[in-house]
Amino acid sequence: MRPASSDAIAASIVSRTSLGFGPFADAFDHLLRDRPDLVPARVTRVDRGRYRLAGAVAGVGELAGRLRHDLAGIDLPTVGDWVAIRDVDDADAVALVHHVLPRRTALIRRAAGLTGAAQVVAANLDVCFIVTSANRDANPRRLERYLTAVWDSGAAPVVVVNKIDLGGDVAALVAALAAVAPGVPIEAVSAVTGDGLAPLRAHLAAGPGGAVRTVGLVGSSGVGKSSLVNRLLGVDRQATAGLDDDERGRHTTTRRELVVLPGGGVLIDTPGMRELGLVEDAGGVDTSFADLAALADACRFRDCLHDGEPGCAVADAVRRGALDPARLRAFHRLQRELAASERRRDPALADRAKRRWKSTHMAMRARMKVDPKLRR
Repeated sequence: MRPASSDAIAASIVSRTSLGFGPFADAFDHLLRDRPDLVPARVTRVDRGRYRLAGAVAGVGELAGRLRHDLAGIDLPTVGDWVAIRDVDDADAVALVHHVLPRRTALIRRAAGLTGAAQVVAANLDVCFIVTSANRDANPRRLERYLTAVWDSGAAPVVVVNKIDLGGDVAALVAALAAVAPGVPIEAVSAVTGDGLAPLRAHLAAGPGGAVRTVGLVGSSGVGKSSLVNRLLGVDRQATAGLDDDERGRHTTTRRELVVLPGGGVLIDTPGMRELGLVEDAGGVDTSFADLAALADACRFRDCLHDGEPGCAVADAVRRGALDPARLRAFHRLQRELAASERRRDPALADRAKRRWKSTHMAMRARMKVDPKLRR
């Protein structure tokens, strides 16, 4: 055990600026009125109930007794959160976390399993790099899903097409992805050669008033997220692996981790996710499908579901070839998934849906008994 020197304490306080503390200062100052003994720190990693911290003397924290009872699920601290801790004067000691500062944004996914429980991927992102690769991983339908989740989170999405050094028609691929990402920046890069990295660094540049930006990286396993982190850091910090025999990247990142870039900006790397289950819709679907939303303004009915209603402008666009039918199918699929997620969270809603479907099936069976055209 070694006590921290005054220089170490001063250095840790200065580092809060590089960690992006500015937008959270007011919320923390409010806490100080009742708890002047607390200091802010940012969660950089979660290890089995313990939180790796930056911006304070203590390098590790754990929840104070009250929070262990009060917090559960998505309310627990996660990577990117700012917390208020009772700091220690020993860098090897464990600090107590007494508060989690209100999140500005939260990227949430549906965890695997039947319960559909929500899981926070990362907190307080300003920008989210949705990373795909220029080989076999690129998938417009998967990109629509990621865009919906990112828009819902409150962060700004940027599509990053990595591995352009592998060849292929990159321009055609970017055009195909742009068709399902209206208005979203798309950057084609190579983490191996460094081509195209300047625009990525521009997204990491300080925001209004010099505010440090936090950028998350999400995408499937093996698209090169860790390689991008290493290239932006200038050192090989994250483990990486080459391509397998099918030209697919290998999964290397096993946990979420926050790192500070030497040139400014904060990165949060995340493990690869083949599927990103949606939990709720705070406008993300409409934003991701802005082209459908624009067409829907001309539908006959304001609450048109674009699923067989008369006078549907969206269906008419599909018939005219102005809208890819796969895009409309993807829209309906995401809407059904969100509705199912809502029913899982609301037992009363699930019960009403079950009774409605039962009533519908009973009515259909009754009609089939009297209408020969419905009999098989």
